[in-house]
Parts: sequence; C-alpha cells; structure tokens
Amino acid sequence: MEKFKELGLEGEILKGIADLGFETPSPVQEKVIPVILGEENDLVALAQTGTGKTAAFGLPLLQKLDASLNKIQVLILSPTRELCVQIGNDLKNYSKYRSDIRITCVYGGTDIRRQIR
Repeated sequence: MEKFKELGLEGEILKGIADLGFETPSPVQEKVIPVILGEENDLVALAQTGTGKTAAFGLPLLQKLDASLNKIQVLILSPTRELCVQIGNDLKNYSKYRSDIRITCVYGGTDIRRQIR
C-alpha cells in the first residue's frame, strides 16, 4: 500500500483500494497515476486487458474531484454496456469512502427515466 501512497494517492482513496486487496501498483498504474495527479496533460496509455487500466486512470481522477463543484467533472466513454457497468462498479469501490462522490452509468437499451433516477 505504501507504493500507492508514494504515487500521490491519499486518504479515502487508499482506504478504498486497501479494502479491495490492492498492495502494489501494476506497471501501467505506476506510470499513469503520477501523470494524471500532476499538471493537466493529455495521456494515452496502452496495456493489455487485466493490467489495471481502470485503476490507473480512475484512482487519480477520483482524487482530483472537487465535491464543492456541483457539476459533472469526469466523463468516461466505453464501447460496451458491460464495460461501462464494470468501470462504474470499480470506481464506486475505489471511492467508497468518498461519500461526496456520485458515479452513474448511462447506456443505451435501458429506460432513460430509470437511469436519470
């Protein structure tokens, strides 16, 4: 867990990933997390499925959210409904100690009124 802290992750985010059993960051996480936590940059990271890309991008984005701003701050696009739900669930787990953050999945093929609620 110390390695995640060294990358710049803090408090509630570290608690959330500890609960999930994360101990050390994957190579893509080691490279991506500090870049996103730094100054605003464009970033493209390519890595195989299952290497931790959702956490690599999601953890620092969750940390950078300003809960005092009552607006959408991050939009993540995914190619499938299944991946959308998976990413949403992962982000909810990472941020479970940040009760000030709301994560919602919106996708086609489902009643939009239900999704708005």
